[in-house]
Amino acid sequence: MKNVTITLDEEVLRWAKVSAAQQDTSVSRMLGEELRRKMLREKEYERGKRRFQARQPQPLKPAEESYPSRDSLYER
Repeated sequence: MKNVTITLDEEVLRWAKVSAAQQDTSVSRMLGEELRRKMLREKEYERGKRRFQARQPQPLKPAEESYPSRDSLYER
């Protein structure tokens, strides 16, 4: 574990202390856990993005069919 120093607005610090106390933890642990959750969400997002981009494109229609015109779609 490494120590870091952060700067917070006084109102934010007051809220963080109360919130941490309600969760029976420290502000430091609360912030560390929140940052870990954010890191894991970002990793999962990137993993999903790579999986999606690795898929082969799927055609929206058979090659011999043409797309409908804009006018026919919007009944103009």
